[in-house]
Amino acid sequence: MKPIQVSTRVERPRAEVFAFLDVLANHVAFTDHMLVDWSFSGPPAGVGAKAHFRANAPGPESWADLEVIAAEPPVTTVEETVGARGRRRTRGTYRLTELPSGGTEIAFQLEFLGLPPTERLAGPLLRAWLKRGNARAMRRLTALLAAPSADAAVASAPSRAA
Repeated sequence: MKPIQVSTRVERPRAEVFAFLDVLANHVAFTDHMLVDWSFSGPPAGVGAKAHFRANAPGPESWADLEVIAAEPPVTTVEETVGARGRRRTRGTYRLTELPSGGTEIAFQLEFLGLPPTERLAGPLLRAWLKRGNARAMRRLTALLAAPSADAAVASAPSRAA
């Protein structure tokens, strides 16, 4: 299945956006319309950060495990998700581009590394649901980073060696 790509622009410096996205627990605030019942393990940020969650989708409960597998501050972070007893595998990549205005373009790409046969059959519907959900997540992320409360969230992000 073709990758899904969504993007947004925010008026925040790239380093601040990266610091916010680097903390896996911060993702709940902009993805909880489609991913729910989160729990976390490993470090709070960076490679090795892990999450367990459920997709808020029609049909049987679908739990998944996500792990951050690569990060290049303040440019990219890559996460892989495994669900459906290992048969569903995806890779999500956030790419941050500094804008001339001092803001940041956030591009997210979701690649499908493996899908169970039933999900392959429902590919167009699954892809449409994921595209719509990820586009909404980008809109919510934009609003979240524009809010005054985002200053506190960015400031409280754990610092780590780059």
